[in-house]
Amino acid sequence: MALKGMPVNDQILSTDHDYNGAEFKPLYSTRVAVTGGSSSHGRASGHARSADGTLSLELRMPDELGGDNPGPNPEQLFAAGYAACFHGALSLLARRHLLDPAAISVEATVAFGRDPADGGYQLRADLVVNWPGVDTAAAAPLLEQAAALCPYAKMTRQGIPASISLAS
Repeated sequence: MALKGMPVNDQILSTDHDYNGAEFKPLYSTRVAVTGGSSSHGRASGHARSADGTLSLELRMPDELGGDNPGPNPEQLFAAGYAACFHGALSLLARRHLLDPAAISVEATVAFGRDPADGGYQLRADLVVNWPGVDTAAAAPLLEQAAALCPYAKMTRQGIPASISLAS
């Protein structure tokens, strides 16, 4: 479905022209602190709060992992972030190609399980995009482009630079 009268502006979205610096250029940064709660275990009974206070929620262990209190868990939060970011990238691309993104939905499945390589833990993430009214031939290349644009998709493919340190 095309959007009539919508301008196409290549400057709005570009993975190869927006920035070509030698270093990471942050556009947004956030901080979230997690405390341990009643069991002193952030994943099981913790509280997550963003520095600006807009996110404040109790974390709970899912039933499948031995939890007994319903509530959001880290895998749900990751799935929401991944699906939202991919949806945003695909919506931008749809508009650029004069397609209506209104019907797009993105469902993320995040699984927490054992890593066969070391016996530790591992995440697996899968996305399913539903885009009624747009045929596969038109949607498939846009999904590939969205996967290149979305930083969550990039992270699931390549990992991300990360550090762990002890506050002084």
